[in-house]
Amino acid sequence: MKRLPLVMAVLTTALAPTLVSAQSVNLTGIYKCVQMCRGNLPAHITQNGTELNLLTEAGQPSRAWPDWYWPASRIWIDAFNQSAVYSPDGMLIQFDNGTIWQRDIPAVPPLLRRRR
Repeated sequence: MKRLPLVMAVLTTALAPTLVSAQSVNLTGIYKCVQMCRGNLPAHITQNGTELNLLTEAGQPSRAWPDWYWPASRIWIDAFNQSAVYSPDGMLIQFDNGTIWQRDIPAVPPLLRRRR
């Protein structure tokens, strides 16, 4: 019985790094809906640690966090009661209902040449 606290401490220390590094990519950014859209607004994700704030293409806010079973590749969206899988580079997010968001990267403006 005296070994139980030691075993618990070792297990906690061993599992802590996997829980902290569960999400492998930063999903913060602006996304555009490309399939099964419910609106035409840009979707936004703001990530703070493992917590995410979502604003859908329909303007509906929600909170999300890494999925309990697949924390390195899925998020759970509380208000929608569903999960979504994201690509390793964070460019695509596919929700369980078929909606797909693609990261919207603005085009780089051309360099202006200075006249002499």
